[in-house]
Amino acid sequence: MRHSVSRGARYLVGLLNRLKNIIGSFAGKERSINIAQAGKWTLYFVLIGIIAGLGSVVFHYLCRLGVHFFLDLLAGYRPPAPAGEHHLMPPTSTPFNPLLLFFLPAFGGLLSGWLVYTYAPEAEGHGTDAAIDAYHRKGGFIRGRVPIIKTIASALTLTTGGSGGREGPIAQIGAGFGSFLATVLKLSDRERRIMMAAGVGAGVGSIFRAPLAGALFAAEVLYRDPEFEPEVIIPAGISSVVAYCLFCLIFGWGSLFESPDFIFRNPLELGPYLVLSLVLVGMGIFYVKAFYGVIKVSKAIKIPNHFKPAIGGLCTGLVGFFLPQTLAFGYGFVQQAIHNELTIPFLLFLAVGKVLTTSFSIGSGGSGGVFGPSVVIGGATGGAVGKMFHLIMPGIVTEPGAFVVVGMAGFFTAVSNTPISTIIFVSEMTNSYHLLLPSLLVCSVSYLAARKWTIYERQVKSKINSPAHSGDFFVDILQAIRVKDLMHLVKKVDVIPQNMTFRDFREFFPETKQHYFPVVDQYNRLVGIFSSTDIRAVLFTRGIGNLVVMNDVATFGIILTTPSEDLNSVLQKFTIKNIDSLPVVKDEDHGILIGMLNRREVISYYNEQIQKMKNRP
Repeated sequence: MRHSVSRGARYLVGLLNRLKNIIGSFAGKERSINIAQAGKWTLYFVLIGIIAGLGSVVFHYLCRLGVHFFLDLLAGYRPPAPAGEHHLMPPTSTPFNPLLLFFLPAFGGLLSGWLVYTYAPEAEGHGTDAAIDAYHRKGGFIRGRVPIIKTIASALTLTTGGSGGREGPIAQIGAGFGSFLATVLKLSDRERRIMMAAGVGAGVGSIFRAPLAGALFAAEVLYRDPEFEPEVIIPAGISSVVAYCLFCLIFGWGSLFESPDFIFRNPLELGPYLVLSLVLVGMGIFYVKAFYGVIKVSKAIKIPNHFKPAIGGLCTGLVGFFLPQTLAFGYGFVQQAIHNELTIPFLLFLAVGKVLTTSFSIGSGGSGGVFGPSVVIGGATGGAVGKMFHLIMPGIVTEPGAFVVVGMAGFFTAVSNTPISTIIFVSEMTNSYHLLLPSLLVCSVSYLAARKWTIYERQVKSKINSPAHSGDFFVDILQAIRVKDLMHLVKKVDVIPQNMTFRDFREFFPETKQHYFPVVDQYNRLVGIFSSTDIRAVLFTRGIGNLVVMNDVATFGIILTTPSEDLNSVLQKFTIKNIDSLPVVKDEDHGILIGMLNRREVISYYNEQIQKMKNRP
């Protein structure tokens, strides 16, 4: 007996060990599959980061060479550079020629317009908007030639004096490669969108030396509401880090701007910062109106699109003839403003003039970004406001340069609806993290006051409004709604006793508008159901009036619902046999009929909930 127990115990232990090994092997396989999957996707995002980083390097070289050749060598114009950028070649001794500077932007616009409208018309304007549109409406697809054309056209526009930023073309380089890689690998639209957005983050994060902000920007810029695309942040973060490291290995580490150690110490300073936010909102509205006003006028002009950027360049040159500081990039003037080296009139002319030159250069069909000019406009506006308050209350506003940094963040928030990523952007670009509190105040107020306007017209309000997520919310919303939420739509109906004769039902039928008829027993409990369709063929057949009772006609496999059931399950039941109405019974007793719920009213209720969510402020 003892031996048999021992053998039984050993057998049981052996069985448990084998079961443990089987479970462990499955778990090990699952872990290895997860690790392999993560490794594969990490490789993809690293590749996107490498290409975006190389694109940033190439584009930066093109811009520096173009500025040296066109602005310095030909026109003798040498704008200052920010602390984080250095000349690739020593400055020339060409004397300043304002007349040549007047015509250079038109020349660049002519070349850029011919290139873009001949080979890739979608490369016009600022590239970030095109990437946003591709994410929401094109499954993340971008033609392979677009980044190449965008790079060359933007370099021509910007280095001949056109006003614009570098983030647009770089965003399209990264986005274009991410889209290309996903297409080659035959990935889904969702995966292509993620890889495209990762490319946007990598490009922007590297060219402005702000990798964290680049990743957040790619996830936030897609929407007008303060909403992130969560599935984009980690991929964009990986790609952005790789691209940033590659760019800095070539051009050196450090931030784009150098700033003193600004520290916020006096809460009374929040008053001037609040005034600054309102000024930035006004300037932001002016920027958006001017930009899209030029676009509207440009579209109305009845000449080939190839020549419109040249006309915009001519207008840019006219402004630049009187205000040369508004041409090209202008980051060096922001650097000087941070160090409090510029006067109030100079800063005001720089801000207003930069709005005009950017609108003419990019709004007419030229190629370039809008973030870069926003940095200059916001910094100049902030610097002017800061210096004014410094004159009025020097004991409270002690550092006007701090208003330059906060102004950059607040202005771009006002025109882009990206408050979180913009705060991080400016902090990384200036290596100044002690102004987060005033930046948060200014960006929050700017966002709330200016959310109606945006420089990115392809943004959608929220995920609900995005065609990319058109099917995602259907099940989620339906599962969140219960039948008990629709009890006001559940209709009381006449029930049919199971022993009612067919003749009696024929007399009852013309007096009702019901299409579904629940059948109950002598205790008034639900036992079956039939529809008018079920009896239409024999409704007027003679000779069966007293021979058939309604229990013979009814279906006993009733498809029903209860108050606790969600609408997703209800709609699935509607589609099982293509029925239009379901009996609603009590949860605790399926024999007690509450009423009937119609498919049309369920769908109408769902559409009402969607509309309410879309209209939510």
